[in-house]
Amino acid sequence: METKISFKLMIAAVLVVVSALPASFSSNLFAQGPVTLNGAGATFPFPLIDTWRVEYQEVDPGVNINYQSIGSGGGVKQFTEKTVDFGATDAPLTPEEVTNAPGAVHIPETIGSVVAAYNLPGVPESGLNLTGPILADIFLGNITNWNDPRIVELNPELTLPDAEIITVHRSDGSGTTFVWTDYLSTVSPEWSNQVGKGKSVEWPTGLGAPGNEGVSNGIRGSENSIGYVELAYAMTTGMPYAFIQNQEGNFIEPSIESTEAAVAAAGGNLPAGDASWNNVTLVNAQGADSYPIASFSYLLLYKELADNPTMTEAKANALVDFVNWAITDGQQFAPELDYVPLPELVVQQTQDTLSQITFNGNPIANSTQG
Repeated sequence: METKISFKLMIAAVLVVVSALPASFSSNLFAQGPVTLNGAGATFPFPLIDTWRVEYQEVDPGVNINYQSIGSGGGVKQFTEKTVDFGATDAPLTPEEVTNAPGAVHIPETIGSVVAAYNLPGVPESGLNLTGPILADIFLGNITNWNDPRIVELNPELTLPDAEIITVHRSDGSGTTFVWTDYLSTVSPEWSNQVGKGKSVEWPTGLGAPGNEGVSNGIRGSENSIGYVELAYAMTTGMPYAFIQNQEGNFIEPSIESTEAAVAAAGGNLPAGDASWNNVTLVNAQGADSYPIASFSYLLLYKELADNPTMTEAKANALVDFVNWAITDGQQFAPELDYVPLPELVVQQTQDTLSQITFNGNPIANSTQG
């Protein structure tokens, strides 16, 4: 009799603990084994997503995050083909991509900046001044030497080498390339007419390398080179980067503060998650302190998660809970990795988008509860 009473008391105690937990945790407490969420895409946010992967294990040990940092082009392809649970891209889906992925929604996950990183022996670290039109001419092959008078004029205090400029660009489909070429297209009519913007473009000159990691390695391994990478990669590897002239004529160092200034200047009028984001851009923002090459980075989900054959109900609940955590509590890890946390208005709008996501027509419960 004493054993039966003790057992009943034990069960009662467990039920009390379960009822005291937040709903998003209690729903997974008795899950039949761990859930793995598979994603693929942009290298731009990889340092942050990888941090989330580790930190979220403390939040929900039953959920594992597996993210392949293969570039935005590859991520969009796998998302469209429905071979992953979520995609990631720095470039909003094009109208054609939206047609191929009906029901896709954009989830802003972070904000970062793209920098012109260089390897110039004898030139002091970080602080080379460049303008958008000069960057365009360098990557068009119109400016081929570091001591070109147009570069020297911007940097009278520096002794620039009489050396050929080596440009390094992405060889894969890349959201970082989209941001870079979006900026060059905005500031250079010649670039816009000859090359344009996109995740992949026909480069007039230079060396190609895959991923932000590959471009970083290419720059570090080639003296007199210049290329473009996300700020976090330049900071992690210690590569110097240029100060870029903004609309107000100021040469701006890429930083969290100057990227925040660009976001503030761009305003907060964003489309709904399931609307077109094709025209959303943060490049060349107004403002005296704005860094001109900034961008959102996005997660891609389907509004009806059951449309994805990789999805189960358990995974659907886990995915929306994870994404909600990423855009709220997960933002605390952004600054230490040189990303800008999402503004509160963007978080609120994104939670509205998450609240509309369903599995077999049923809303995902507790997805936006704090």
